[in-house]
Amino acid sequence: MGSVTATVAPPTEPNVTRWFRTFGAIVASGFRRHATYRQAAVAGVVTNTVFGFLRCYIFLAVAGVAGTVAGYDRAQLGTFVWAGQGLLAVIAIWGWTELADRIRTGEIAADLLRPVHPVTSYLATDLGRAGFASLARLLPPVVIGPFFFEVYLPRHWATPPLFALSVLLAVLACFACRYLVNATAYWLQDVRGPMILWTLGSGVLAGLYFPLGFLPGWLEATLRYATPFPSLLQVPLDVLVEREPMPTELGLVGLQLGWAVLLLALCRLVQRRAERRLVVQGG
Repeated sequence: MGSVTATVAPPTEPNVTRWFRTFGAIVASGFRRHATYRQAAVAGVVTNTVFGFLRCYIFLAVAGVAGTVAGYDRAQLGTFVWAGQGLLAVIAIWGWTELADRIRTGEIAADLLRPVHPVTSYLATDLGRAGFASLARLLPPVVIGPFFFEVYLPRHWATPPLFALSVLLAVLACFACRYLVNATAYWLQDVRGPMILWTLGSGVLAGLYFPLGFLPGWLEATLRYATPFPSLLQVPLDVLVEREPMPTELGLVGLQLGWAVLLLALCRLVQRRAERRLVVQGG
């Protein structure tokens, strides 16, 4: 009688591992995609640097002879400005309309046929973009600023890793906000109105134009704890300049985490509702 040889099938890759590999591949592709626009990155660095000089002189003038304003001294204001100029590109508050454009043209139908959820796919791409911006757009202003202005260096060893975590959460929260603004195209087709409102409101409420500490205390507290906008820019910068005690900073980063989770969950919910009533235009 002939012998029977049993063959053992190779173990299948766990679903979680496959998901992380796919997510990582999309992040890497997002990094490569934005790394091709080197001239745009250089132009952005020059623009942010010029505005960094203007903003820094204005904030130092506000500080005046006393040298402090709203809990910031002159060195902290310098760091706030130059780190903020770099973070503006990393967080990318403005300018993203890719989802809205694909909804308007009907190309979103191709996204819905892919095995990766649209929110996950766009988020991974945005993380790759943020990774490239951290190298090409964040570092240059941070390096240039100290040559011309006094800046504040963190004094606690926990501040740099906490700042890095805060920036990551800011990227997640800002992506979710931009996704929700773009998703209004499912119902409106033309998102210029929501986009203008987002552009005007986010810069002020996130602490881009001026630190929210310049506002009355009750208004700053309301914005900080009742809205997600300060989590986009103000909180990471306050963590970096150590404006608050470490326990308060940990609480603010925890609040960032809560907003990021809530906003991403809302993105999934809105996407699910939108798919039920999607009408592909021009198909």
